[in-house]
Amino acid sequence: MKKTPDSKKEEYKRYLEKTGVTDALTKVMVGLYEEPDRPPNAIDYIKKYLGAQGGTTEYDLMKKDNEDLKKQIKQLETQIGDMRRQLATNEGDV
Repeated sequence: MKKTPDSKKEEYKRYLEKTGVTDALTKVMVGLYEEPDRPPNAIDYIKKYLGAQGGTTEYDLMKKDNEDLKKQIKQLETQIGDMRRQLATNEGDV
C-alpha cells in the first residue's frame, strides 16, 4: 500500500510529537516570544536554549575544558623551561 503525501506528513508529525521535538520547539519559540529584550541573534538563542543541559550547554563545558587545558599547557611549558635552565646550570658546574 503506497503512502500518500498527507499520510507521510501525519506520520512525520506523530514522530516529532512522540520524540518531544514539537514540545521542545514550542517551548523555545514561546521563550523567545516572552523575552523582554529580543536577542540580536535569534538562531544563537535557539541553539543555546535547545543545547541547554541543566543551564549549561555542551559548548560551555567544552570551552571551560579548553581553558583549563590551556592553563595546564602553560604550567607545563614553565616547568620545562625551569628544568632546562636547571640542567644547563648543572652542566656548567661539571
